[in-house]
Amino acid sequence: MDTLAATIKVRQKARDLGFDQCGFAKAEPLDQEAFRLENWLNQNLHGTMSWMENHFEKRIDPTKLVPGCKSIVSVIMNYRFEENEEFDLIGTVPKIAKYARGRDYHKVFKNRLKHLFKFTKELIGDINGRIFVDSAPVMDKVWAQRAGNGWIGKNSNLLNKTHGSWFLIGEMIIDVPFVYDYPETDHCGNCTECIDACPTDAIHEPYRVDSNRCISYLTIELKEKMDREFEELVGEWMFGCDICQDVCPWNRKANYGSHDDLKPRSSLLDPNKKWSQISKDEFETIFQGSAVRRASYSQFIHQAKIAETNIR
Repeated sequence: MDTLAATIKVRQKARDLGFDQCGFAKAEPLDQEAFRLENWLNQNLHGTMSWMENHFEKRIDPTKLVPGCKSIVSVIMNYRFEENEEFDLIGTVPKIAKYARGRDYHKVFKNRLKHLFKFTKELIGDINGRIFVDSAPVMDKVWAQRAGNGWIGKNSNLLNKTHGSWFLIGEMIIDVPFVYDYPETDHCGNCTECIDACPTDAIHEPYRVDSNRCISYLTIELKEKMDREFEELVGEWMFGCDICQDVCPWNRKANYGSHDDLKPRSSLLDPNKKWSQISKDEFETIFQGSAVRRASYSQFIHQAKIAETNIR
């Protein structure tokens, strides 16, 4: 099968599987991004996420991660829902980042990407490659931009004209050539709403985030006790944060999602829930198959107490 026909068929299959967009990028070293990443790491802007220092060569060169690879097939899936926005209008309840209110996106993506890989193999023949969902040293936002799925905004999130930044990313890295998409250009312009809205000044300059001050990092990745200066600044957020996305003009005009697995669970939209008082059994039941399980029970309860104190 010729390259163009294969590209068209794989893209259509990705849409059939529920992905909102599918793009193709040539696998090659990320020389410019390597310099930026090294500089970011050297300034310790990754906080305690020491794993980001590991496998540097694989992170900036996909051919070292998947030998013989030729292409990155990048897919995205929208998780914007009206139920989330209606709930967020209530200003007196602790909040979980919207991406984590539905089923764990790792599970949602992996199953579909396995089907996409199987389809590609049946279509083309003997191929080699791997699928990834935020699970290996892959610079997924960079590859998504190169594949035409969006541009990296000033808050370091990937933005898309149709879906804003309310979407998740996955990819296949395989040894198959495709017709490659043009990288998306930057459409942030002079806007600084995400920078201005961040209460902890984590976006200390455009396109550069200090993880040490980011509410998502402080409420998910940080396993040590949070510095007192941040306890009030995290506000009502007990797992993750959407502030820089909520204010983005592109997100206000984004399409709504249609994937039931990513819809918020009704149990997470209860305005009367006292999250700091749930038992361990409740925690495990409510968040079964949820990205919130990245946090331990004790960590979640601690963050819930901080959020509830801030609201009072």
